[in-house]
Amino acid sequence: MTTSLLIVQLLNGLQFGILLFLVAAGLTLVFGVMDFINLAHGVQYMLGAYLAVTFVGLTSSFMLGLLLALAAALLLGLAFEFLVFRHLYERDHLDQVLATFGLILLLNQAVKMIWGAAPLSVPVPEFLSGNVQLLGGVLYPTYRFALIGAGLGVGALLWFVVEKTRTGMLLRAGASNAPMVSALGVDIRKLFMVVFAFGTMLAGFAGVMAAPILSVEPGMGDAVLILAFVVIVVGGIGSIRGAFVGALIVGLVDTLGRSFMNDLLRLFMAPASARATGAALSSMLIYLVMAAVLFVRPEGLLPAKGRS
Repeated sequence: MTTSLLIVQLLNGLQFGILLFLVAAGLTLVFGVMDFINLAHGVQYMLGAYLAVTFVGLTSSFMLGLLLALAAALLLGLAFEFLVFRHLYERDHLDQVLATFGLILLLNQAVKMIWGAAPLSVPVPEFLSGNVQLLGGVLYPTYRFALIGAGLGVGALLWFVVEKTRTGMLLRAGASNAPMVSALGVDIRKLFMVVFAFGTMLAGFAGVMAAPILSVEPGMGDAVLILAFVVIVVGGIGSIRGAFVGALIVGLVDTLGRSFMNDLLRLFMAPASARATGAALSSMLIYLVMAAVLFVRPEGLLPAKGRS
């Protein structure tokens, strides 16, 4: 293990955590405020990536494609909420799981019909295509730094909206006691629509930002959805701060575990055994972290007020 490799993997873990936060933030709002289990949230991340492929290709501009993809993701979120999800709010969680799982299958097939099954990609924008030189001469892609900065900016904006505005007050109150908020005269249906559409746009934004560094392909949102649920369990359901902290923990633990677990085990085991054990342990680390957090703090590290 070298210092330069450690720096690169720390930055990779931070960047991965930021992507997970963008997905998990929308999911924790929907889950925390609406008590709605949306398994299709990962598909919305995938749609954001495919929308980026389409609009960046049409406009030949990453920034313009980003704006158009976000607008399209917001409209899709409103359409999904109106056509499907609002009919499930009063149903139990099993019905929500079955319906949203069916939507996953439907949208994955729709993506294959529209864009094909072959992996696609989005070119890194030219103005972010270089590298930044770090200590020790380590080069790290400029775009990945931009992704980290964009995620931190979105996180700061979300914190401000949730903690400092009237809309945020209603969101926090809805996360604690939605029936009481409705009884006080707030149009809870409209609030749910805004929350769901905004959560969809956040997932779409994560997909757009991931498109230049990951393959855009059907099913790409499934693994991200599982990790997003781990994030909100670790951080605390309904908590933006918890989603941020949980995403950073999951991103760093997963990246560093996959990079250095074998080297660490070689200190105590034969190389062949270390390789086999390391491969198994590295894929389990984030779930072990989740189990440890649940054992110590079942409500998560930073739960939303009223849920602890």
